[in-house]
Amino acid sequence: MSQTSVLIVDDISTTREDIKRLLYFEEDIKVIGEASDGEEAVRAVEALRPDVVLMDINMPGMDGIAASEAITSRVPETAVVIISIQKESEYLRKAMAAGARDYLVKPFTSSDLAETIRRVGRNQKQQILQLRAPTPKEAPQTTAPANRMLVVFSSKGGVGKTTLACNLAVSLAQETRQNVALVDLNLQSGNVALMLNIIPQGTIAELVQEEDRGEISLVNNYLYPHLSGLKVLPAPLKPEQAEVVAVKDIEAILKLLKGNYTYIVVDTAPAFNDLTLSALDLADDILLVFTPDLPALKCAKTDLEVLERLNQASKVKAVLNKSTLENGISLAEIKQSLGVTPLAILPQAEKMVLASVNRGHPFVLIHPGSVIAQRIKELAENFMPAAMGKRIKGRQKRFFFLSKLL
Repeated sequence: MSQTSVLIVDDISTTREDIKRLLYFEEDIKVIGEASDGEEAVRAVEALRPDVVLMDINMPGMDGIAASEAITSRVPETAVVIISIQKESEYLRKAMAAGARDYLVKPFTSSDLAETIRRVGRNQKQQILQLRAPTPKEAPQTTAPANRMLVVFSSKGGVGKTTLACNLAVSLAQETRQNVALVDLNLQSGNVALMLNIIPQGTIAELVQEEDRGEISLVNNYLYPHLSGLKVLPAPLKPEQAEVVAVKDIEAILKLLKGNYTYIVVDTAPAFNDLTLSALDLADDILLVFTPDLPALKCAKTDLEVLERLNQASKVKAVLNKSTLENGISLAEIKQSLGVTPLAILPQAEKMVLASVNRGHPFVLIHPGSVIAQRIKELAENFMPAAMGKRIKGRQKRFFFLSKLL
């Protein structure tokens, strides 16, 4: 059995001992050393070369953020997991920007700790193998892979993420006539069911409490059919019900859906929380949504940096929403700032979108001829086998034309 080697870094000796006790019975995880401050941690990593470092964020002298930056720079094959009592997203962003691969908030259980170490260690080893492997000659892709999971994400609210997820999922269901599932992973304030005029009797909160939740037949009982042919797994009806949903439950459900549905669209909370991180890990494509304003652009840039640290950048497809010729940031400025070209540019259509949301009917169904509905359809085609070749070339020409206008 291969083991994941771990170095524990914390200025409090009792905390280090507590972590070692939590990992004592994990046969595939081995603690090979410990350090009491950032400088000692850097020296220990250079000497021991552990797979994973568990790093406390608040320490005297060189803190966890500075130590993480030094470690990821000097020993890139070692992954850092930050540990803190802080729950604020700003701490998470600083940790990820410093090179950390994950973030644990105290107190945590032994299973949470072990699962995080395994996931981070596994991803780090895969990245190393990819970097060391010879680059194969690129073959022209003729088909899109089946059973794709599309995660729609932004850490900023108000950019139209849920609206995009709903209309994209409906478009996939309508155009492909395949099995398509839409999962609302914004557990405390999800609105997918509301936007699709679905009144759920049971949600993901009830599903995870079922004994046979590992059976697709049971999961299907919690998927509500939409008139488009789409199946929807709603978020809990009350925010407090989100507490019963664990990361392991989400991972199991998403894997089960991926094995039984051609397309799975996941709408996420506007934050890099544990549930979102799990979905991002399982995603085939990450649709990063942003709008043409400075706050959204700043947030998108940070999101891209964090996703790069999480080894997820290759999955990202940027989607510019609410684009307008007036008062918005130009496409050239967006490309320069983010370093990416949007896969899709969705025009501003505030009145139509608002009416669609209030009626609970996706605009791709009630206004299929509108420009924004056509753009959603074109976006969906990127994930279909027939989306290659001439269709993509045609879209690239249209986007080039748009870039001159914006």
